[in-house]
Amino acid sequence: MPHNIALLGSTGSIGTQTLDIVERFPDRFRVTVLAAGRNVELLIEQARRHRPALAIIADESRYGVLREALAPLGIETAAGETALADAMERTDFDTVVTATVGYSGLLPTVRAILAGKDIALANKETLVVAGELVTRLLRESTSRVIPVDSEHSAIYQCLVGEDPATVNKLIITASGGPFRTWSREETAGVTAEQALRHPRWNMGAKITIDSATMLNKAFEIIEARWLFDIPAERIEAVVHPQSIVHSMVEFIDGAVKAQLGIPDMHLPIRYALGDATRLPRAERAMNLTDYASLTFEKPDPVKFPCLGLAPLALERGGNAACIINAANEVAVAAFLRGEISFHGIYDTITEALAHIPFIQSPTLDDYIATHHETIAHCSELIEKSKG
Repeated sequence: MPHNIALLGSTGSIGTQTLDIVERFPDRFRVTVLAAGRNVELLIEQARRHRPALAIIADESRYGVLREALAPLGIETAAGETALADAMERTDFDTVVTATVGYSGLLPTVRAILAGKDIALANKETLVVAGELVTRLLRESTSRVIPVDSEHSAIYQCLVGEDPATVNKLIITASGGPFRTWSREETAGVTAEQALRHPRWNMGAKITIDSATMLNKAFEIIEARWLFDIPAERIEAVVHPQSIVHSMVEFIDGAVKAQLGIPDMHLPIRYALGDATRLPRAERAMNLTDYASLTFEKPDPVKFPCLGLAPLALERGGNAACIINAANEVAVAAFLRGEISFHGIYDTITEALAHIPFIQSPTLDDYIATHHETIAHCSELIEKSKG
């Protein structure tokens, strides 16, 4: 019997690659729920191909198109964030692949945990925004989380069979993005087009900009703290331009284990879907002789100040990381529209941290309120700067 999954964010980069794997292993996997944000045309195409029981579009204005296209096929349809969260209680799947971008992954992930679903987590912002809450809910649930991010999947694989007490340090690798060799002054006037030219990975626009600012590494440090229950001071990032070593674990005896592979998300997705079982690949294998050298550098905190937001958020705790994430969502969107500078992303985040009320022990409702308050504050701030 195939393993039934719900795929959230089906039209994005991770979502489409997940469907590649489902098609390659039809005897192992079946998609019973497909959900997308706005790309209703691709969602319809995916639903026609995979015939899920339910297709959901988050953008309610596009629901009519979805319903009209899929009703003749007997596929149930729904729209909106509430419908997406409610779908997590369905009984026709056991695993949720959360491949949505940003804050949108939080509520359905929480509902999936409450429903006892296993989670293949590709949405790092879920643990960034509400890591303490999510990990507490996991302790009270039968749900398990298997990371899909290449860095956290690498750490997860390196820890298989190891005693957690013997772990000394987690080392998260970073490509350095398109501006690794640029000075702080040179990046002041970069355009969105330049920032979107990632040297190694093919990702969505939001994630690519986060890579250029290295805020993605700050987020990954925060996520790793909650995923692996490791204090922030024992997690570090190193720049590895070749993107072959996806992350490492240093043990108390000085040994370092690393997971290597070509820059391709199919491997960590396949590993998560297979529940840590290694499935045969369809992609080309890595040939070590193709890589004459693998280099590692310390990230420059002057060039990449966003990286310093990880220890700040973890030291403050509470809703600090939630504020950072929401401010970044607004700032990145504004940068992509040409409304603020590249450096303005960091400035927007720090301004939000200074003005949004801090909550030491937030509830889920507090996280939701913080997110919306920060979105409104930063949007107003950027609108005023345009005038």
